[in-house]
Amino acid sequence: MIGSLGWQELLIILVILALLFGAGRVSSLGGALGKGIREFRKESTAKDNVENHNESTEDSDKEESS
Repeated sequence: MIGSLGWQELLIILVILALLFGAGRVSSLGGALGKGIREFRKESTAKDNVENHNESTEDSDKEESS
């Protein structure tokens, strides 16, 4: 659904948010949202790295025991 929004619609939404909450509040909300997304990506990447490491360790253990 968001993919169907053009830049004009997004600009209108941003202007409405700025009018409702004030420009300072909107920028702080955007910063908080960006920080949350970065932390989520960091944690999900770290979890994937741990899982990949565990899988490779299990594979090497199986090869050594054979």
